[in-house]
Amino acid sequence: MTRSVTRPSYDRKSLTPGIVHIGVGNFHRAHQAVYLDDLFALGEGHDWAILGAGVRATDARMREALAAQDNLSTVIELDPAGHRARQVGAMVGFLPVEADNAALIEAMSDPRIRIVSLTVTEGGYYVDASGAFDPTHPDIVADAAHPARPATAFGAILAALRARRDAGVTPFTVMSCDNLPGNGHVTRNAVVGLAELYDAELAGWVKAQVAFPNGMVDRITPATGPHERELAQGFGLADPVPVTCEPFRQWVIEDHFPAGRPALEKVGVTFTPHVHAYEAMKIRILNGGHAVIAYPSALMDIQLVHEAMAHPLIAAFLHKVEVEEILPHVAPVPDTSIPDYLTLIESRFSNPEIADTTRRLCLDGSNRQPKFIVPSLRDNLAAGTVPKGLVLLSALWCRYCYGTTDSGVVVEPNDPNWTALQDRARRAKENPAEWLAMTEVYGDLAQNDLLAAEFATALEAVWRDGAEAVLRRFLAA
Repeated sequence: MTRSVTRPSYDRKSLTPGIVHIGVGNFHRAHQAVYLDDLFALGEGHDWAILGAGVRATDARMREALAAQDNLSTVIELDPAGHRARQVGAMVGFLPVEADNAALIEAMSDPRIRIVSLTVTEGGYYVDASGAFDPTHPDIVADAAHPARPATAFGAILAALRARRDAGVTPFTVMSCDNLPGNGHVTRNAVVGLAELYDAELAGWVKAQVAFPNGMVDRITPATGPHERELAQGFGLADPVPVTCEPFRQWVIEDHFPAGRPALEKVGVTFTPHVHAYEAMKIRILNGGHAVIAYPSALMDIQLVHEAMAHPLIAAFLHKVEVEEILPHVAPVPDTSIPDYLTLIESRFSNPEIADTTRRLCLDGSNRQPKFIVPSLRDNLAAGTVPKGLVLLSALWCRYCYGTTDSGVVVEPNDPNWTALQDRARRAKENPAEWLAMTEVYGDLAQNDLLAAEFATALEAVWRDGAEAVLRRFLAA
């Protein structure tokens, strides 16, 4: 393996902030920050550096770790042909993480900030099973009651937008970098929906004046643990929060930035009005594919994703479900072969260097299933077919949430709603209809008698025979 570290070739002292990014996790540091780092290395866009920010306790811990290393992030690309490490210097500061978000609001009110971007995870947008904004969520209700002391990212964004409006400053663009269908629309709905609860005039101004471009982001980025820290040490870097990632990356965005934007097209970003086609392809084939392999692998005690892909049953299950039940409902994408994209995804999942865990893929199913799997379920049903593979996947997820693998190993809590999921999975063991009755996940799908019957059959088989035997029988059919 090669051992070289690329460091910023530009003068970081020449950078000034143009972006506030809320949610500085591994994905942001391996994706948006890397693209900007590449742009700065071309000698361009030095007024578009990042100010990190966050609204959760985990953000405060990240701030402390990065502050100790001048806000440099170690990003290690795990190519089977050789690892490459770089120190990414695109972030020039990390705002204090405070309960009332005063420092964040003040920074976003600064006219120099022209973009506020977010990675707050799929579950961080306060949406219900239909994808609509949920104004009854306790966090949202609290922010509406105390708009000057918001606890959520959206409350802070609104407070800053109001300050800019009152000062006659052009509003910033709000750019979601999360894996959500129509992430710009979802973000707009959250910001406007919150504003409508306490200031209708502000809500109208946001609707008319603030841009929320849709975007599709992609790069497999595992969680950081001892293995990743050891990899950094192998490059001579004592970084407690290094990021590892695959070599592949992609970013597709609508070109809707009234306050200006960095020239990211010079470093590989695609600006297009056809973002929805790209994101639907990615969310259904890649993110949906992750879900397809996650739960059978976990039940079979397979801990690493590339090991799952090396198991003939898991790899074949993924391919069959994708080809027969997902790909037929993916709309055409400009300059893209959908079958070739699936081949690329299968290759990426099989990369042995990533050491991505099946536990990470299983995480937060209650938020991910409605976005990554349920739309494909609905499309199949609308076309007159019951998708047996996707239904089996739903049964495997239910079995996983019971809290043990097929061999009896305890599954540690792996979802924000784990207690409720576990309780429902235990009831579903005796009455499978209990699982589909989660309207926040499945909406009205429980009312489809054919789907409900297929799910009951699948769940009973998973309990009776185990994941491996059920996969073998499904593939032989």
